[in-house]
Amino acid sequence: MVGMDRGDTAARPTTPGELGTVLGVWAHPDDEAYLSAGLMSAVRDAGNRVVVMTATLGDQGTDDPVGWPPERLAAQRRDELAVSLAAIGVDEHVVFGYADGGCADVPDAEAVDRLVALLDDVKPDTVVTFGPDGMTGHPDHRTVSAWATRAWHRTGSRGRLWYATTTEAFHRRWARLNERSGIWAESPAPIATDDELAYVFACDEPTRHRKFAALRAHRSQTAGLIDLVGADDYRDWWGEEAFVAAVPRS
Repeated sequence: MVGMDRGDTAARPTTPGELGTVLGVWAHPDDEAYLSAGLMSAVRDAGNRVVVMTATLGDQGTDDPVGWPPERLAAQRRDELAVSLAAIGVDEHVVFGYADGGCADVPDAEAVDRLVALLDDVKPDTVVTFGPDGMTGHPDHRTVSAWATRAWHRTGSRGRLWYATTTEAFHRRWARLNERSGIWAESPAPIATDDELAYVFACDEPTRHRKFAALRAHRSQTAGLIDLVGADDYRDWWGEEAFVAAVPRS
């Protein structure tokens, strides 16, 4: 794994309440739900603040561009995101408004400056985002990870920066479903060993249901997959969220 902290584990938080204010930095609506909805829900339950930034509104995320032209889909996905975040108690959301699929075309200085301003405003104790791998290799994901990392370094590496990853146990349990879904058809999945992990959040039963509600709210993206794999398997499939820690600049 690139940019991962293998340092002292004693200082690592052990409960969601210890994460303080959390800022999620993501590329598209539903990224935040798949990779951190359970964690965000638990952080809110602990009484802490959660803010989500989405770089694009995912207006290209359809196999039917005639029925769902970009403006219509963007409006739909903004509404879905609001419902999804409400399901886990998050009510602070920022959209940068970049073109879906076009994050790499945005001048880095512009995007990083905007993220630095957001970090200075929110003052998060914990930032969660994609790893340099982009989780699925998506160019927007990888670009957003790079922006977040540069902004975090620019602000003095305040707090902690965590990259979403997956575990060996996740791939052992869900190997067939992972292959069937095709999520990692074009790029290898990031897999962290136990000693590389900074934090793993295992959703309890109530949190799994809230996370499922958050994911189901993104119906333009998730309805077909839920129908394909079944609601019970889909809910349990993403019941664990894992993160590795970025390394501050020395």
